[in-house]
This record gives sequence, structure tokens and C-alpha cells, in this order.
Amino acid sequence: MSAVAVLDVGKTNVKLSAVDPEGRVLETLVTPNPVRPPPPWRHHDLAAVEDWALDALASLGRRHATGAIVACGHGSGGVLVDAHGPVAPMIDYEDTPPAAVTARYRALAGDFRARGSPVMMGASHLARQMLWVEMALPEAFARAQHVLGLPQYWAWRFCGVAASEATILGAQSHLWSARDDRAGPIVGARGWQRLIPPRRPAWATLGPLREDLVRRTGLSPATRVLCGAHDSSANFYRYQAAGLSGFTVISTGTWIVALSDAADLDALDEARGMTCNADPSGHPLAGVLTMGGREFAIIAGAQPPGARTDAALVAALVRRGTLAVPFFAGDDGLLPGRAGRGAIEGPPPADAAERRALATLTVALLTDLLLEALGRTGTVVLDGSFVADPLYPALVAALRPGTPCLFNLHAYGVAAGAALLAGHEARRGPAPLSLDAPAALDFPGLADYRALWRRHTGAPPPLEHA
Repeated sequence: MSAVAVLDVGKTNVKLSAVDPEGRVLETLVTPNPVRPPPPWRHHDLAAVEDWALDALASLGRRHATGAIVACGHGSGGVLVDAHGPVAPMIDYEDTPPAAVTARYRALAGDFRARGSPVMMGASHLARQMLWVEMALPEAFARAQHVLGLPQYWAWRFCGVAASEATILGAQSHLWSARDDRAGPIVGARGWQRLIPPRRPAWATLGPLREDLVRRTGLSPATRVLCGAHDSSANFYRYQAAGLSGFTVISTGTWIVALSDAADLDALDEARGMTCNADPSGHPLAGVLTMGGREFAIIAGAQPPGARTDAALVAALVRRGTLAVPFFAGDDGLLPGRAGRGAIEGPPPADAAERRALATLTVALLTDLLLEALGRTGTVVLDGSFVADPLYPALVAALRPGTPCLFNLHAYGVAAGAALLAGHEARRGPAPLSLDAPAALDFPGLADYRALWRRHTGAPPPLEHA
């Protein structure tokens, strides 16, 4: 059976994985996702990524027979293209638009329900990026034929067919309301309907690999190119394909992203950075996210390779009352007004091991706060880079003793979920999945520490049942 090549375009790194039809990652190649300085704004080097991706496809293809290619990516990236390629550089979403763009955007973007998310930091929304290009480079914008989310951009580069897709449109693009299945108000106000291609399912085959790319990569001319999906939604689909429902997935990396089909959509709260996303079938999902990976990196500092968190050091920090009060980075959706105000309270950590312990404890507290914001969660499944450290899922479970909690040690959930899309229409039973229960922890004083941390952050007090 042929492997699926999954191109996973993250903010920091780009990965290409060969994945078998049951979602097992066979091999992964990784490269940094380069960001270039202005003019006209900080932007990603799409040409460099494409050269690497084609070479990587050729390399993997020599070792793994490849039957399909599917791209996935974060929800804050997109490209305006004409028939030949990008009409403007792809904006780095952490760049800050001019004040005039921001003011105009807020007047056009509509209310929370229409947007599906708060107005987030920088240029996090594809619609906001489009307005920036339209105002700064009107001639280039006028040449554009399509706006493509990251997965669909790469699908278009690989097969030449333009499409839009529910999970990317629903990932804070502000171009579409997942709850109401209709375009956001800014689309009509700016006349952008012409730029949004026909919507296709994430698992749809858009076409075969382009002939020139067949020659370059050595892949089969029959290689299918799929429409692709938002990375966290692809990860959520991994569990749906295994038969789960009524659950919440916490994906960890640069962002901690919670997606849930169990939570009440009517309880979404713009003030807490909550979102309405979509699964690959277009059904709305409750979401909430925070830049936990960035917080972890800042708090932990340099760490030796393979470092793990020492439970005894976490217990000592709890006894001493040492707190890392977010946010050290620039995003504050979960705790409005906290961006850039991060601080260490109490006796500071003495060394790298204590810094790591404090960082792990802090991201567990942030995860707890995300879950509480959702209300109903069903079973919680933790995955991503944080669960490689067994103390992270153990701490989350200890903070939420009334919540069924499992974790997935498979490190590449996004790649697995994206690859499973290739078999969506042919699958006749649940995809295989192995989940583990966190170790039990008994940290005296953890509940009091949690309440103290929340007081310092300005978060709501913990609910009694959590």
C-alpha cells in the first residue's frame, strides 16, 4: 500500500513525512520556515520552502512508494495568487499591520459570531492580511485571482487546481462563519467573493501531480494531490477517524490549541480568546488557544537535549509558591491585558532544571484554564510536543481530577490525521489508535497553588468540580 506524503507547514518549521495508510509515520524530514525582513513586510520565503519540499518529496519517494500528497498548515497563513504565482509576499502573521489597516479592519470584520474568533494579535487573520495587501499594494491585489490558505496554496502549486476548504476558512480567517456556513461581512463589503475558489472537502483529490513536478521528483504521474486541512483540525480528525466523538483534543506546540465537539457553542466567549472552528466535514467545533509553546520556551530558557521535568522540583516550586505569571510573549487572548507582562513571582528558579519544572507547571495551568473555558469537554486527549514529557499530562490530570484524561505519545498527530484523509472515502472501520492514561500525582498544595496563580493572572477562580 502506498504511503501518503504530508507537508506540514508550521510557523517555525516545515515537515515532510511519509505516512502509511493507517497513520503511522515512517520517516520525517524537517527544515526551518524562513522569515525575511521588509519590504514590504516580514514575509515567508515561499520559493525556498518549495525548493526544499520538492527535493524532500524526491528523497522520500526513493524510499517510500508515494500514492498521495496532502498539505496542512496553521490557520494564520495564506497567499494571494494569479495564474503564475503569488502577487505579494506571504505575510508573517506576527508582523504588525499599520494603524490605518487595523482601524479599517475592525470596522469591516463584523461581530464575534461572524468572525468566529476575537481580533487577535498582529496579522493573525487571513482577511486582515488581505486588507493590508489591498491598501498597501492595490495594483498587485487587483491582479490576484485567488486567495488560498496554506494547505490549498501548496495543493495548487502541486496540481494547479485552486480550492478553498472548511477547516482553513474556519481557523480564524474571518472570511467565513463556521456556525452559520456563510461568508464573513468583510467579504461582501470589499467585493472579495471573486477571490474565494470553490469549496472542496479536505480529503478531496484536486488532481494529479503536475507533469513537470513528476519529472523533478520522480514520483508516479498517478500521485493524487488532496485539498488539505488546518493542522489542528487534521489532528482532531485523527481521533474522529478512530471513532471518537464527544471529546476534546489539546494539541501542543507553539500554540496550545483546544478543539471540542463536546462544548457548547453558545458558551463561546470572545473575551477569553475562544473560537469557532470546523472539522473536515464542515461541522463547527468549539475552540480556544494560547501561545503556550512560546511561553514554555521563554520560561525554560536553554535546556539540554532530551531534558525531562523532575516531579520533585515541581513539588518544591509548589511548596515555595514560585509562579510564572503569563504572558511573556505578545499574545493574550486567554488572559486579556496580560500580553508582555510576564513575571516570576516568589523565589526564582535556581537553575535550568527548575526553570523547566516551572515552565511545565505553567503550561499545565494554561491547559487547565483552556479546558475550563470550554465548559463541557467530554474525554480530554492530550497530544503534541508537550506530552513527550510525562509530567505534563500527569499535571493536567492532577489539576482536573473530575475530567477523564488520556494522552497520545505518537509525536506526529497532525501528519497522521492528514494522511488518514487520503483514505476517508474508502475507510470501512475505525483507524487504529493507542492512548495512555497519565500517571497519578499527589502534590500537596497543588489546588492552593492553582488558585494563587489564577489570582496573580487575573483569571477566574477555579471551578469546584474542576
